[in-house]
Amino acid sequence: MKKPSISETRLHPARARAPEGARSAEGPSRRSILAGGAAASLGAALPMGWARPARAAPKRGGVFRVGVHDGSSTDGWDPATTESILMIHASHVARAYLTEITNTNDLGPDLATSWEATKDDASEWRFELATNATFHDGRKVTSADVVASMMYHLAEDSASAAKPLMAGITNVRADGDHAVVFELEAGNADLPYLVSDYHLTIQPAKPDGGIEWENGIGCGPYKVTEFSPGIRCDFVRHDGWHRADEGAWFDEVKMTVLNDPNARQAAIVTGDVDAVTDIDLKTADRLAQAPGVILDDVPSGTHITMPMFCDVAPFDDVNVRLALKHAIGRQEIVDKILFGRGIVGNDHPIGPTMPYHADLPQREQDLDKARFHLKKAGHDTLSVEISVNDAILSGATNMCSLFAEQARPAGLDIKVNQEPVDGYWSNVWLKKPFCVVSWAARPTPDVMFSLAYKAGADWNESHWENERFNELLLKAKSETDDALRSEMYAEMQMLCRDDGGTIVPFFRNRTSARRDNVMHDDDIAAVWELDGARGYHRWWFA
Repeated sequence: MKKPSISETRLHPARARAPEGARSAEGPSRRSILAGGAAASLGAALPMGWARPARAAPKRGGVFRVGVHDGSSTDGWDPATTESILMIHASHVARAYLTEITNTNDLGPDLATSWEATKDDASEWRFELATNATFHDGRKVTSADVVASMMYHLAEDSASAAKPLMAGITNVRADGDHAVVFELEAGNADLPYLVSDYHLTIQPAKPDGGIEWENGIGCGPYKVTEFSPGIRCDFVRHDGWHRADEGAWFDEVKMTVLNDPNARQAAIVTGDVDAVTDIDLKTADRLAQAPGVILDDVPSGTHITMPMFCDVAPFDDVNVRLALKHAIGRQEIVDKILFGRGIVGNDHPIGPTMPYHADLPQREQDLDKARFHLKKAGHDTLSVEISVNDAILSGATNMCSLFAEQARPAGLDIKVNQEPVDGYWSNVWLKKPFCVVSWAARPTPDVMFSLAYKAGADWNESHWENERFNELLLKAKSETDDALRSEMYAEMQMLCRDDGGTIVPFFRNRTSARRDNVMHDDDIAAVWELDGARGYHRWWFA
């Protein structure tokens, strides 16, 4: 294919030259990226005098009951294979990470108290660890546990979904009992963000170098008391949590899997739960009027993907992929499926709320172009099947049916297969050649691209391989000139849009609900539901 020229793109000015202190609604601000060591001051430690915004003082007590969508009988505690929303949330409740995305979408400390790039090219990073952290069984957390936890994903035989993120890490070693050093084959200015990924939990080290993960143990704010895959997960406060002065206000947390959106809505209205992770958008306005219910509607980089296997016919022809991309009516889907709670996508995963978003020409529905590309692929008409389930998104099946109606005049016959909720992640995603997936935004483009678009990545859901894209991904990772990095990410977004195997119809708001006695700060993170899946320890009862 013709290599796109950077001159064909137009960078969004707020992303190309964001003012100091500017913050996106999701993902780190450019200031926070530079503070982590991406610019000339790479050798300076990140200051950890991190202050909360002003707020009414929280208090301890109560049982926080949450209705969670997307749980499955195949759920488990292995951090390498965490997939469902239930397990992503449960991991943030029971376990700790080196860093976290704060409620203001910046980078903050979790187990690490400070970090710095110890080489000017960001090819080596040192993290200081909290000295008072304990696992739920009382064992002290040391650097040996962090090393084992990271190497679990880096091991040659590892099947971890996080392995592509960590491909440039050559070694993780202890520096005393409470510091670790990451050695990289090349610079990575985003490493402190990378280690906040939800797979990279800190687990107890085994004598053989492995980690304990089977029983849900961790060093997070709450410890597991009951776990029934696809049904429920209960916790009590971990009194040895190293950040106890900052949160874990609830005495207990009880998660109940409510995959059906009507069940979630009924539960929050009746007060059977105190919060739900996701609501049916077609009834959101009415739900907001229910006594005692508050909606949290947060713009985000959360997006729906429709990946097509680029190595399986007919999607192995870029013209078929382009025909489908031109046939979809994005604004109509935002209006009718999201009820306006989102913005149109442009067939790449970097949304307008994220750093390095490139303001490329927006792809609109164009049935003439769809027919042109279909004809170029050698088809007058074409039938394809798409797999979906409403646990992915309330209204996802209707979205696919609407897409089928939109595409029919272009000669595209899209059959919508509604798959069972249980086992969707293990039996459909990464297995069937055309399906629907929901992705939370990752804090930086490198993390998102490395997980789902890099050649060979376990979660490369479209099997897409583009030599130029992978070349740019490697270069951008270590580029500390922000203008050059912006240009690289802009070209990568264009390659996804014009050659990639993924339709991105929209970026959706994170719309959840809580009872009015559940309090939180003015800002809440949007990277996952309920304040980045950390409302369990950040929020409190009035």
